[in-house]
Amino acid sequence: MIVSFLNQKGGVGKTTLAINVAAVLARHKHRVLLVDADPQGSALDWAAARTGEPLFSVAGLPRASIHKELPALAQGYDVVIIDGPPRVYDVARSAIMASDLVLIPVQPSPYDVWAAKEIVDLMNEASVFKPTLKSAFAINRKIVNTALGRDVVDALSDYPIPVLKAAICQRVVLAESAAMGQTVFETAPNHPAGKEVVCLVREILEMAA
Repeated sequence: MIVSFLNQKGGVGKTTLAINVAAVLARHKHRVLLVDADPQGSALDWAAARTGEPLFSVAGLPRASIHKELPALAQGYDVVIIDGPPRVYDVARSAIMASDLVLIPVQPSPYDVWAAKEIVDLMNEASVFKPTLKSAFAINRKIVNTALGRDVVDALSDYPIPVLKAAICQRVVLAESAAMGQTVFETAPNHPAGKEVVCLVREILEMAA
């Protein structure tokens, strides 16, 4: 299974989601490879900041040849998570072509809803060549106890892509754990943020089945 986190808009939390989703899968004994396809290399920076045992493998592949190179790189792994780049169309397009499932993180803001059109257009182009490709929006950085999460779901209904029920709320602990090269499951094992990520992974597995 190859899952990409993609959005042409920066700052939507792709890397944080990719790392913590990979951690959940690794904790359930899946052999996981996280591919950093962003030239900024945030996932590689996270791995470099880590002092403990690696939870999963991390490799950099910020090139427009991901769909060609990944099959060899992915041998021996059960799940590959691709952390995609913003504003690099050829790399994003290649990541889409490599994927079984594309998740589009979206924050509860009108700017994110409008910006989603770019990745949706790329998805539509790719679906001509890959009709089995699955995709969904994932609400990230939802503000707790506000209606913004519900509003963004309504706004995204204009696009022909479903929205996952599991939403990840804005939690400081996610940024704090990332800064230490860790996941929320290590820094705050019983935190609601971890439970939200687990629910997200459950939905991802259901979609990919």
